[in-house]
Amino acid sequence: MAKDWLKGAKSAYDTIVVGSGLAGLTAANKLAKLGHQVLILEHHYNLGGLATWFKRKGGHILDISLHGFPIGMVKTCRKYWTREISESIIRLKNIRFDNPQFSFLTSFDKADFTRVMKDQFGILQKTIDDFFKTVRAMNFYDDLSMTTRELFEQFFPGRNDVHRLLMEPITYANGSTLDDPAITYGIVFANFMDKGVYTFQGGTDQLIKKMKKELLKNGVDIRNHCMVEKVLVEDRTVVGVRTNGREIHAKTVLSNSNLLSTIHKLTGDEHFSKEFLEEVSKVRLNDSSCQVYIGIKKGEKIENVGDLLFTSQEEEFKSESLLEPETTSRTFSFYYPEIRPGANRYSIVSSTNARFKDWANLSRAEYEKKKDRLIEKTLKALEKYVPDIRQKIGHLEASTPLTFKRYTKHPGGASFGTKFEGLQVSRNLPKQIAGLFHAGSVGIIMSGWLGAANYGVIVANEVDKFLHHLQHQPETELETANV
Repeated sequence: MAKDWLKGAKSAYDTIVVGSGLAGLTAANKLAKLGHQVLILEHHYNLGGLATWFKRKGGHILDISLHGFPIGMVKTCRKYWTREISESIIRLKNIRFDNPQFSFLTSFDKADFTRVMKDQFGILQKTIDDFFKTVRAMNFYDDLSMTTRELFEQFFPGRNDVHRLLMEPITYANGSTLDDPAITYGIVFANFMDKGVYTFQGGTDQLIKKMKKELLKNGVDIRNHCMVEKVLVEDRTVVGVRTNGREIHAKTVLSNSNLLSTIHKLTGDEHFSKEFLEEVSKVRLNDSSCQVYIGIKKGEKIENVGDLLFTSQEEEFKSESLLEPETTSRTFSFYYPEIRPGANRYSIVSSTNARFKDWANLSRAEYEKKKDRLIEKTLKALEKYVPDIRQKIGHLEASTPLTFKRYTKHPGGASFGTKFEGLQVSRNLPKQIAGLFHAGSVGIIMSGWLGAANYGVIVANEVDKFLHHLQHQPETELETANV
């Protein structure tokens, strides 16, 4: 008989969290600590969404995605998780750029970027200061009409090399382009420029294990292998979900699934107003990614060539070219032994931005051939920095937009959720259906991990207010609301 993954689950909860990305996990932890009964339903065997990992024979542990986040993650983890987690966040000090327009190492903070822009690119100090002042002042209430391209041209007209320096790493961080609103760039860039790039010492596996331990301590019911089939709605009010063929009641549902999936698939268009659906139709999905995972044989070593390496053979920068199947632009994330203390192992993850449509309609043979080509091109690019890499590889595999769609259920395998216009739609969900909330990658609130976790906190506070209101709502008001 198939295992009952819901064995022992209650028939009702205060909140059901659909999906276990960092936004969902952080929201669940916040709500549990506020005294609410919380159930997490995750269809995968691992928690974390794209903040996760996998193991392979030979002792290889390989992290999904390129994990770098701003200093703000330390405060977020200390405040909403545990001091132990926050104290495991360490800085990556060697960020390397190498392309036909420039090549250098940087600590990726404001002071060092100022030095590079002034000494290597010849930009005047006042221009640099004015640029940083402008992006630091950006917030989500700003005018959306200015694009990142226009922002760059305002301060660095005609300087494609400077545009590349400023834009390329952020494109890998949140999938934004030169034609997206400038604030989607500025807020992310300013966060990184504060004190550089950080990662979790111990690897993503240890981070998620520590988070799971904290969730269980706070009473969260966690269920893997549980696919949510439907959000149950009556009279424009959430009443629960159907998962693995079973209905579980809840006063609120917080979806950490993709925003468009939450609306169209899990809930259903029939529950939303025509005007709201018109706004939803304007929401664009972000693009996806391809990744190549390289596990180094036990006992082999690689020299330190940088923690993050942004490399390309493109003569000039075009954000659109980062998506081309034959792009030479990729980011390498190097995991040295100090990232996973005690293991004395090395691994490398290569990432390229990608379009789902370029992979979606291939035959099986064409798909495998294209994946092999992706791996070969990645190794050729890596050989420039690690010449004997092929002899040191113990495990090698690749993921594509189809892989991300399969494991995350995101439409189009979207790695970064939706574009900026998705944020307001996400925020307006509870106005359409009482008790239905959403947290996840919508316009990248700040950047990747940090933005997801902080958005989880923001939405958790709204869920708490809603539950508090229900608890103190007069009986006559409840009866009227249900008429």
